[in-house]
Amino acid sequence: MTDTLSPVTPMNPIKPFEYPLSRAAFARATKVIPSGIYGHQGPSEGCYIPQASFPLFSSRAEGSRFWDVDGNEYIDYMCGYGPNVLGYGDAEVHAAARRQAELEDVVSIPSTIMVDLAELLVETVASADWAFFAKNGGDATTLAIMTARAATRRKKIIFVKGYYHGVAPWSQKLDYPGVLEEDVANNLTIPFNDIEALRQTLEQHAGQIAGLIAQPYMHGNFVDNALPAEGYWQAVRRLCDEHGVVLIVDDVRAGFRLDLAGSDYYYGFSADLICFCKALANGYNVSALCGRDFLKDAVSSITYTGSYWMSAVPFAAAIATITKLHRIDAPTQFARLGTRLTTGLVAAAHGEDFTLVSSGEPALFYLRLADDDSLMLHQEWVAECVQRGVFITSHHNHFINAALTETDVDMTIDIARQAFSIVRKRHPLWS
Repeated sequence: MTDTLSPVTPMNPIKPFEYPLSRAAFARATKVIPSGIYGHQGPSEGCYIPQASFPLFSSRAEGSRFWDVDGNEYIDYMCGYGPNVLGYGDAEVHAAARRQAELEDVVSIPSTIMVDLAELLVETVASADWAFFAKNGGDATTLAIMTARAATRRKKIIFVKGYYHGVAPWSQKLDYPGVLEEDVANNLTIPFNDIEALRQTLEQHAGQIAGLIAQPYMHGNFVDNALPAEGYWQAVRRLCDEHGVVLIVDDVRAGFRLDLAGSDYYYGFSADLICFCKALANGYNVSALCGRDFLKDAVSSITYTGSYWMSAVPFAAAIATITKLHRIDAPTQFARLGTRLTTGLVAAAHGEDFTLVSSGEPALFYLRLADDDSLMLHQEWVAECVQRGVFITSHHNHFINAALTETDVDMTIDIARQAFSIVRKRHPLWS
């Protein structure tokens, strides 16, 4: 595809986008869909403040970009909240999916392509002796918790403060609407990178803890992301082994972006169970729980399935996605482009006397303007970027995809620089 967004220079400012068709579609949606749009894009979420600065509905997507219903074009750093790992509409993935669709998809018995994908995951993921497929990341994390409990005959689960593992009741907080005390009664929480807190929790609840579930590093919302301290995961592994606790890595967001062998492998330890979803099939609907051989009987004992969980087309797409990720050495590409982008954004902020903090891994980075504790200044800057064709969010981490080019990255930095300049003129004394 050709780049239709023009590089920004002081002589070539981009006029802010307008969204009349998005607003009209939203007005229709509120009449027939609760909140009009639910999830992150919904007005109740707060990730998109100020709401009026964001498009609400897309019309098409290709490569590193999408277009809204008003025809505005965006370089997309949300990547569908992660599934777009190779680029929207990747030709190889679509071709594999079409070939499979011509043969079969949802049938009364599974296609052997499910076995092909499981074999590929066992070959690819360092801690995988088997793979079990579902549809969403939350399906995989829920099965992981059930498996840990089935294997140990224990109830309690350790979480890391700031966790997000889906929307099932067990993964929520007690004050969330619809969540019962019984849903979260066996949840224990510890700080990240705090081995002593983990040791004390394990000793206090000795013989009662089924599993520990955590992201490979802390990539939560509304907070700077934190990498594991040296030796942290190795110490966690030892303590889990000592106490017979199943170690679960939620690799739904970071999986295949740091290392195709899994983020546990990237950080030098082995999970007992590891959950994948977002980057598994480049947007085709499939997730996977992978695990060690000693848990195979436990997961086999659980009744756990869904209407479309053995759909063959997403399996074909996943095989094509993983194969291409291997061929292009995607994690290296993600790290290189992510570093180029975040370094450039920090420098652009500095040029306008702002302090932009980039945290987490470059392939999955988090941004925060440190000049305003209220977060409103950051939201203003994000809004100006979005209205000029760079789709980022205020308080969520961002994703790199393989269709992104250095030209895209440099264009992004130029637009961000213009956005910083606009915010600085609006707030000349803010520092």
